[in-house]
Amino acid sequence: MTQAPADAATPVVSDFYDRFPYPGDPLQDGPPPGYNWRWCVDAAYSASTGALPAARSSAEPLRILDAGCGTGVSTDYLAHLNPGAEILAVDISPGTLEVARERCRRSGALDRAQVRIENRSLLELAGEGPFDYINSVGVLHHLRQPEAGLKALAALLKPGALLHLFLYADGGRWEIHRTQRALTAMGVGTGADGLRLGRQLFTELPEHNRLRRHHEQRWAIDCAADANFADMYLHPQETSYNLERLMAFVASADLDFAGFSNPEVWDPARLLKGELLERAQALPPEAQWRLVEDLDPDISHFEFFLSKGPVQKQRWDEDRDLLAALGCRNPCLWGWPGRALLDSDMAPLDLSAEGFSLLQALEQAPADTPLGQLPLDWSTAQIASVARELQLQRVLLLRSGPGFSA
Repeated sequence: MTQAPADAATPVVSDFYDRFPYPGDPLQDGPPPGYNWRWCVDAAYSASTGALPAARSSAEPLRILDAGCGTGVSTDYLAHLNPGAEILAVDISPGTLEVARERCRRSGALDRAQVRIENRSLLELAGEGPFDYINSVGVLHHLRQPEAGLKALAALLKPGALLHLFLYADGGRWEIHRTQRALTAMGVGTGADGLRLGRQLFTELPEHNRLRRHHEQRWAIDCAADANFADMYLHPQETSYNLERLMAFVASADLDFAGFSNPEVWDPARLLKGELLERAQALPPEAQWRLVEDLDPDISHFEFFLSKGPVQKQRWDEDRDLLAALGCRNPCLWGWPGRALLDSDMAPLDLSAEGFSLLQALEQAPADTPLGQLPLDWSTAQIASVARELQLQRVLLLRSGPGFSA
């Protein structure tokens, strides 16, 4: 007797992604383009907590789960940005995993980390944990019971470990949801006919139609690949959230919200200025986020970190803490060694001459050298000032030294 799948939507979703392996990023020889810091464990911990995770012995490799890896884009980055890690990448679609294996083979990811790519559900991984980091991007909202998926991932996390999630948001998918409902009502299906008729819909709707304009202005380029169009408009199982339901979803698995992985989106200064901004910034953080959600109906997803246990934020206000800290350069930068960089969000960043010198000295010194003992002909006050500037720019990642005054 065949055992029923752990999630009722698994068979139909697996078949869908076998037809349309997603994401549709092209395969290439060599490392993936750019660096997504959310898939670098050191950078993710530093962004969430203000500090690097605890140092590990070489005999204890970092353990990472890529839960719902699709065609392996995230797995590829995880391997290149966390060399030496043990990575388990799972997905319910055999078709997408064929692409994932070929992607990681061609990129050299299999030489950078210990990667297992397996046809398994994230709901059926008991005994595989615990993991230091779990990545599950665009996956849980395709389960019939997303809460069960979140609880399954929570059970696989080490205490203090991070889970990175990406879930759909109601507001920015208003037009997408209407299009999905219309195509479902017309019975176009989720295969080749659905793809053909879905594309046809956007050419036949009047030019001034809101759904057509929204697709052409915002999503047409992203949906050039058939797999991407199908994932957006034809998917057979999808859930989306607003902030209130998102926070209830997090609480359902007894996890703690550790911050957005796109925090600039949730900053009211992106939308307001003057007195209105002052009023917004006087609100508690969650009230500020709700305000941004109301003011920006284009937000189409939530991307965020969760932790098993409250996150302890580490501040670097005291010079003595900075001088005692151990540091490393953020690996998610383009242009190093050089002063003209693209930062971890691919934005232009020009290092000061002093910042460049400190990073050079750091890379040439033994790994356990505190910042205050770097061979720089500077005062300790200058070292602390430059280090703080680099830390705020997220160029320098820090780990507490023995004299930290928490």
